[in-house]
Amino acid sequence: MNEQDLRQLLTASVEDVLPSQPASAGWDRARRKRRARRAAGGVVLAVALVGGGTVAALRPPADPPPNHSVAPTPTVVPTHPGPVQHPPAELTFPPDPLARLSGPATVPLSERPVQRALALFQPTDEENRADGPVRVLGNDGVVRSLDVVTLAPTRDASYNEAPAVKPGVLSPDGKSAAFAQTKELVIVDLTTAEVRRIPLDGYLELVVWANDRVLVGSEDRTYAVDLATGTASTIDVSTWAVVAPDPAAGREAPLVELIGERSSLKLRTRTAREATIRSEERITGDALPSPYQVNEFYGRGWLHGGRLASAAWITNDEIDGAEGAAVLDARTGAVVHVLDLGRERSKGCCEVLGWDNKGSVLLRLEPAALARWNPETGEITGIIRDLRGVLAVAG
Repeated sequence: MNEQDLRQLLTASVEDVLPSQPASAGWDRARRKRRARRAAGGVVLAVALVGGGTVAALRPPADPPPNHSVAPTPTVVPTHPGPVQHPPAELTFPPDPLARLSGPATVPLSERPVQRALALFQPTDEENRADGPVRVLGNDGVVRSLDVVTLAPTRDASYNEAPAVKPGVLSPDGKSAAFAQTKELVIVDLTTAEVRRIPLDGYLELVVWANDRVLVGSEDRTYAVDLATGTASTIDVSTWAVVAPDPAAGREAPLVELIGERSSLKLRTRTAREATIRSEERITGDALPSPYQVNEFYGRGWLHGGRLASAAWITNDEIDGAEGAAVLDARTGAVVHVLDLGRERSKGCCEVLGWDNKGSVLLRLEPAALARWNPETGEITGIIRDLRGVLAVAG
């Protein structure tokens, strides 16, 4: 700032005598103040620039600024396994509530009913005969013995016997169990330990829960038992072929059957109440690589939304008649996934037991393992390592 600028600044700051002509004097005073402020601002800016340059010149060289750039996150592409999948050579067995069934019962059901059962288990010997009391696993993790009823083996007209516990006897909500017995259906309320007996004619072997009814029958007849009234009527559907309905589908959801073999395999739908045939779709394996195909289904099939899972005998790239499991589109009959279990397993080894609530299929794997298969990811893990007997899980 030079001497003239300082003089003008001091003159403007100390001026306190009113001039004789206020208007013109005010404009002059304002002009002087603006010039003084511009001059002062220029001085301040010059000092700042000079000072900053000096400091910068004297400052020692700094380390290069840290690099905070983030490496691009690799895109995780979800795996889409092919339509044919295989189990791993060795199953892993992460902790699972169902594994408690491998231990003995610790309390009778009559003393401690369940709020909800997760599964029932009937131990069997090497000849598939009942070998000990039925175990009831509650959602509290406690294993109970079914002590309120004595179950006889089921029989057919040729006196072939099988354990009374079979896949499908436990209600989807885990609160009741229904057992086919000769000339009667036995229903146990697992939450109260009460037993109902509904007389029916003939040899009865298989049970399927169908919302507010229980389907029970043998090769020559099937009864539909109304759970509210206990009344029974015959229905034109086979308990050997009918698929367990999805419990979320509602009481009027159609009944589905898997029938035929090889090129004549069909998915048949019937009305829920009268069992009138609504449609038949040919089961196709167009999505499977050659020579894969489903030859025949066995055991109980299970619906879960638009998917249907069942054990099957298949043709693979080695033999005709390998063990496997299949997942179908329940609307079109198209086979969308096949689990190839190979040729080294016993015939009928690997029955499907249902779906879990995450979309995985539960199935038996010989010699006595229970496994979980997610057909959408191809992941297969063990649930129970060694459990010889018959298992029924809640839906």
